[in-house]
Amino acid sequence: MTEPSTETVYEGRFLRIDRRGAWEYAARTNARGGVAVIALHDDGRIVLVEQHRPPVDAFVVEPPAGLSGDTDDSESLLESARRELEEETGYTARAWQRLETAYASPGMTDEAITFFLARGLTKTGKGGGVDAENITVHEVPLDDLPRWLAARGGPIDMKLYAGLFAASAAIEDESSHEHHHD
Repeated sequence: MTEPSTETVYEGRFLRIDRRGAWEYAARTNARGGVAVIALHDDGRIVLVEQHRPPVDAFVVEPPAGLSGDTDDSESLLESARRELEEETGYTARAWQRLETAYASPGMTDEAITFFLARGLTKTGKGGGVDAENITVHEVPLDDLPRWLAARGGPIDMKLYAGLFAASAAIEDESSHEHHHD
């Protein structure tokens, strides 16, 4: 059986809508993919951002995140993650670890998000984003995060859950290796 051809239904500045057979989906026109950062302080606090997201018309809690290749074609995923962390939160990190790459919503878009774990944080700027981003930074003890999110109410970006899952697996793997060398 032959694959149906892909037809572009709409193309804008940032998104393209394609149709393949009966399936319609969105693709980014201005980036190679997305990055999301699970940024942890040495004392166990996680750094989160909150910003207004027009598609859901609400302020959404999420990890620092953004596009890769949208401003500089030669920027690597790690460079994008570093840039987004600093722009959105004002933090830089001493240690970076690339985690998993996952599709954001594969029934609707081809966008893939690469997750990074950032540790050894140092405040170097004010954060808050660039242009009209208007980002609020939250620092929450990881142990209190479920209660904090529940008490706050409001939408949560799924990248937070996926990133925490990937980070916890990496941290657990690290600690099991440390215990084997004792």
